[in-house]
Amino acid sequence: MGYFEQALLAALLIGALSGLVGTLVVLRQRTFFAQALTHATFPGAVGAAILGVSIPLGAAVASVLIVGIMTMIGRVKRQGNQVASGILLTAGFALGVLLQGLNPSLPVKVDSYLVGSILTVTTRDVTLVTIVLAFAVLTIVVLGKQIMFSTFDVNGFRAAGYREWPIELLTLVLITATVVTAMPAVGAILAIALIAAPAAAARLVSRTTSQMFVIAPVLGAVSGVIGVLLSRSLDVAAGPSIALTAAAFFLLALVARRLVGTARVPQETDARQPARTSLRLKS
Repeated sequence: MGYFEQALLAALLIGALSGLVGTLVVLRQRTFFAQALTHATFPGAVGAAILGVSIPLGAAVASVLIVGIMTMIGRVKRQGNQVASGILLTAGFALGVLLQGLNPSLPVKVDSYLVGSILTVTTRDVTLVTIVLAFAVLTIVVLGKQIMFSTFDVNGFRAAGYREWPIELLTLVLITATVVTAMPAVGAILAIALIAAPAAAARLVSRTTSQMFVIAPVLGAVSGVIGVLLSRSLDVAAGPSIALTAAAFFLLALVARRLVGTARVPQETDARQPARTSLRLKS
């Protein structure tokens, strides 16, 4: 398999994974957390480069530490998850830039880490994405009902005798794994676009959450493939192309939703008019 075909496969898998887990991110309102995570894992990648170990491994370790710190800050009185995410978003990324500046000879560069380089993904990266995608699909299939119960009715979930923290922890693990595996392809900043945009678009055109879990991965996979093809034809970076394609799908879904909603208004009015007239005649 050539490097371009491998990039297409990686884009397909990463897009599907991002769309699937992005559905959980959107439904459970964890978008800002995912954004903070993409930025704050940068020092982990730089630290891994300094130690000469795997960069995704360093980002994963940093993610675990970040989740722990966020949890502690979120438990502080008069604080919350949004405050913790905002603090770590800037502080974590700034620490990574500082470490990279103190070690200019490192192979990890700020610009490449921000936008990614999907054409340089390795077989190991593709294998990692495949494993995470399989785990995410298995989680949704086996625990999807419990996750949705916890998402839409927390009080009822607790009253039924379930504990909320295992579901929350599992969700955070899926988000973290997705962010880490997507970074080599689309970068730290653009990963959040591929995670949030397909899921948000699917939410606009779906009637049920089950449809979201199908439509979002498809939109993510298509965004990844189209983005790579556009990057080759236009001779631009693949990361921005993928992110812009995903954003374009969201805008199309938004326009389609508005057009369908506008088209339904006269129909609903016409359908109600005879009923109102008959009531007047009877009276």
